[in-house]
Amino acid sequence: MLKLDILGNDTLELEYLVLSYDGTLAEDGKMLEGVEERIRVLADTLKIYILTADTFGLVDSGCSRLPVEIVKISGTGGYGQKEGFVQKLGPDSVVAIGNGFNDHRMLEVSWLSILVMGREGAAARAVLNSDVVCRSIEDALDLLLHPQRLVATLRT
Repeated sequence: MLKLDILGNDTLELEYLVLSYDGTLAEDGKMLEGVEERIRVLADTLKIYILTADTFGLVDSGCSRLPVEIVKISGTGGYGQKEGFVQKLGPDSVVAIGNGFNDHRMLEVSWLSILVMGREGAAARAVLNSDVVCRSIEDALDLLLHPQRLVATLRT
């Protein structure tokens, strides 16, 4: 569990990290450098799920050595499936990270949502539904590894 005391808000007690794969963790289906190490460390604190339509068909090989659970969703209407998954976990205990249109509802309902503005870009609706916007997945994961950075960003 990751606990955050955000001034002006209640203490966050996050149990789950829900990640999008293509465009967030991976570029052209290949895991970005530096991501695996961060996920391994975060797995000591959070239960990690990767939700993906697996556009490039590489998620299984890209995540085979990681302590994560992969959940494959449909290539159409995925935003509803991702939102439903977060709802089942309990949105108040979820931090979600994504970038695409199919992430926008997952980002909206999660207690903490981080958008990655990587080389693939980001869907405008996903940007609007995010609490924090980062330049890279490494920066986004580092916020969770160094939670005082989140406190500084989110305090009221």
